[in-house]
Amino acid sequence: MYLYCPLTYPKIMPKFTKRQRQAKWLRIFRKVHRATGAALFIFFFIIAITGLLLGWKKHSGGVILSKSYEGTSTELKHWLPIDSLHTLANTYLLENVSKELSTKIDRIDIRKEKGMVKFVYENHLWGLQLDGVTGKLLHIERRYSDLLEQIHDGSILDNYVGTSDNQIKVFYTTIMGLALLLFTITGFWLWYGPKRMRKK
Repeated sequence: MYLYCPLTYPKIMPKFTKRQRQAKWLRIFRKVHRATGAALFIFFFIIAITGLLLGWKKHSGGVILSKSYEGTSTELKHWLPIDSLHTLANTYLLENVSKELSTKIDRIDIRKEKGMVKFVYENHLWGLQLDGVTGKLLHIERRYSDLLEQIHDGSILDNYVGTSDNQIKVFYTTIMGLALLLFTITGFWLWYGPKRMRKK
């Protein structure tokens, strides 16, 4: 027999409804969490692997990123002008790697403490290290770290397609950043929600 108690029922009903709402939100968060993980699994995997390798690039024994070689002097007054070093770098690149390579510069890294200047090119992964004083070629490297960075942030697609202002990179990083934020929030609630419900 079911006994209806008008004094206690109003107190029980709100708690039961609130618990239902919490359970409903948990189900929604679980679906969102599962759908996000399934839809973006491959991208999360790529970001994790490339991020791990980039974190280890200076400890890879020169495989991912070559060590910085030392030049003759750390005194800039003894160095050759940058335009002369640039001309020498382009000459070394074309003579030692391939005459077909582009000489368009991405950046020039001056390592004063090493007495060395590093030339990094835009349209390929080759880089050169030159003695700042003599202009002597210290090292030619394949910059796999740059390739990993391009894969990590999606800019490799901008390079392939030839976009004007890294639009693919901006879109990719925005989507993945928001997805990771959503993944974190729903994951936390899936852990904390049941604990909160049990306490009540």
